[in-house]
Amino acid sequence: MPESEPWEYTLYIPNDTRSVTVSRRTLRLILTMHGLIRLVDVAELLATELVSNAVRHTTGPAALRVRWAAGVLRIGAWDADPQPPEPVRELALAEEGRGLALVRACADLWGWQPLSRDGRSGKYVWCELAAA
Repeated sequence: MPESEPWEYTLYIPNDTRSVTVSRRTLRLILTMHGLIRLVDVAELLATELVSNAVRHTTGPAALRVRWAAGVLRIGAWDADPQPPEPVRELALAEEGRGLALVRACADLWGWQPLSRDGRSGKYVWCELAAA
């Protein structure tokens, strides 16, 4: 049974394609330890797409944030580029750029927001999965 108390983890990652694997494996461990194993496969797919975009389409550091509250798992990726994510394309028609289309198809809710902090700017792209 998943815990009812909220929790949050943030994994800061360098701009390195190996960060995608590290993020995915870290997410699997977090969800397993919190009794959310039934969400692992979809959550890994979503995190992979978000972190891949952060690493492949920007030049700075990034972060994976995982939060559980009120029966909802939120997975998000921060990167240092303030530009909005590329528009979502149709899965069947695009040869690349399908990441956010997968997120849209598999998540219950998704979005993005610009961020600024300490004179730095960036964005946070997130998605949510309900446990029920």
